[in-house]
Amino acid sequence: MYPPQNLTDDMKQKIVEYTIKLAKGLNIIGLLNIQYVISKGEVFVLEVNPRSSRTVPFLSKITNVPMANLATKVILGQSLAEQGYTTGLIEEKKGVYVKVPVFSFAKLRRVDITLGPEMKSTGEVMGKDLTLEKALYKGLVASGIQIKEYGSVLLTIADKDKEEALLLAKRFHNIGYQLIATSGTAALLQEKNIPVRVVNKIGAETNTLLDVIRNGEAQFVINTLTKGKQPERDGFRIRRESVENGIPCLTSLDTAEAILRVIESMTFSAEAMKPATESKEAVLS
Repeated sequence: MYPPQNLTDDMKQKIVEYTIKLAKGLNIIGLLNIQYVISKGEVFVLEVNPRSSRTVPFLSKITNVPMANLATKVILGQSLAEQGYTTGLIEEKKGVYVKVPVFSFAKLRRVDITLGPEMKSTGEVMGKDLTLEKALYKGLVASGIQIKEYGSVLLTIADKDKEEALLLAKRFHNIGYQLIATSGTAALLQEKNIPVRVVNKIGAETNTLLDVIRNGEAQFVINTLTKGKQPERDGFRIRRESVENGIPCLTSLDTAEAILRVIESMTFSAEAMKPATESKEAVLS
């Protein structure tokens, strides 16, 4: 997403300084792609590549800076200064822009939709608006994900993620979503007095989570990875069933949180636009 949503000015300045030092120190002529990670306020460099990246056309569209064109001229001997550019970070544009990957998992039958270091996307789209939630909504819809303001979410969560998932489950419940979970996750929700519909794991004769997916009873599936051969096999089946039945399956709680923010913004905006009389009638009824 552009511009960065949670970087401080100090972090941005440090990244600019590191980038200039690396470019000069490695004698880069043309484009370079750097991956940074920030941990506990410290900036670390993961890798530096003397090449373009797929982010270049995305940022060129936003900033109106023809980066590939400029870089080609630099490689051929024309300096940036001669082309009217100086060192530093360009001024951030108004609005928020989000690049969302597009996947073709429904067509690739035996591919697990779990994401890792290797690239599995087959394209990308861009969402643009004044707020992050609206831009993200446009990007997600353009990428093929259906986002509904109401419905059910099926949760199959690894033990290590259950505390974090609990917070997301509460928020889904608060916007009117029904929660569906297998016994382990359901027990945690019931402990916190959060209503949940309990379904059976794979292998049971009836009322399994696969039945929920096949019958279209869930609008989202949140499935985080667990260790061990059997959980991995079950997880693969859950993810494949979701894709083949056209239900968004989220394997990262960060992604689930981002989509939840979108639905919350839609729900609360709709509530705010209701006439006062309508709201009063709803309370009375």
